[in-house]
Amino acid sequence: MSACCTPGRACTGASTALLPLPAVRRATARTTTATMAELPGGTFTMGDAFDEGYLADREGPVRDVTVAPFAIDTTAVSNAEWAAFADATGYRTDAERYGSSYVFHLLLHPEAAERHVLGRVPGAPWWLGVTGASWAAPEGPGSDVADRADHPVVHISYDDALAYCDWTGTRLPTEAEWEYAARGGLEGARYPWGDELTPGGREMCNTWLGRFPHRSERPGGRTGTVPVTAYAPNGYGLHNTSGNVWEWCADAFGTGERVIRGGSYLCHASYCNRYRVAARSHNTPDSSTGHGGFRRARDLTPATATAGKATA
Repeated sequence: MSACCTPGRACTGASTALLPLPAVRRATARTTTATMAELPGGTFTMGDAFDEGYLADREGPVRDVTVAPFAIDTTAVSNAEWAAFADATGYRTDAERYGSSYVFHLLLHPEAAERHVLGRVPGAPWWLGVTGASWAAPEGPGSDVADRADHPVVHISYDDALAYCDWTGTRLPTEAEWEYAARGGLEGARYPWGDELTPGGREMCNTWLGRFPHRSERPGGRTGTVPVTAYAPNGYGLHNTSGNVWEWCADAFGTGERVIRGGSYLCHASYCNRYRVAARSHNTPDSSTGHGGFRRARDLTPATATAGKATA
């Protein structure tokens, strides 16, 4: 089930020879203008209280977990923020160094065509290994992010996310911190806003609508990312902790893999209901996909933490 959600670099011919890491221009470490929510921490109930998860994902048992005060981005890191980092440092992502990444088949740019497709993921043929796919060309050669500055950056590996965090003097959230923040103060709820997916018929997150993976029923057949603030924030001020893009966490998931949280625009109850707040998945640190991004965290002291307080 993990391959359908998050194909790893070893799935197809997308695992080409790694290009050398170029010299990275030194730049003064800096913070961004991104807003972070300062949270007091405390003890909360972590895990799947509804027994709806996949056994292999190990969402249970439900248990009390304590987190120290911390701050976390209210949104995923955007294309504009990543572009500023890349411009300042010359950093090249793993997707750029490997020369390929994974693209959802309906999103493949016409100019990429079949000649850029290295292969399809076994058991999940809707995922294509595409040469030239990267954060700056999310759908492969011919695509760009010129009109998506406020969308989450994608095709970001765990190692890439760490590099950005280092530049900004931050870190990735632990899995417990991520879930605590994503819950927005709602104890044991299924989603960041409550237990109903569409309360009163209102759409609350960017997940798949239609017959997966062949047809989107959104207007114009749209699929893919939406702006990082597209949906209402949860009780702690965080946007899009369900759907849109998977987000890397600091924790290991077994041997050689890292935890990802939140689901994406491809999640659907018919095959992958990982847009629930307790849901989790995993991938290798060098893997990247067209629905994988991240948000940052940093430590706080008890004296400076105020629940929901937003800081730049």
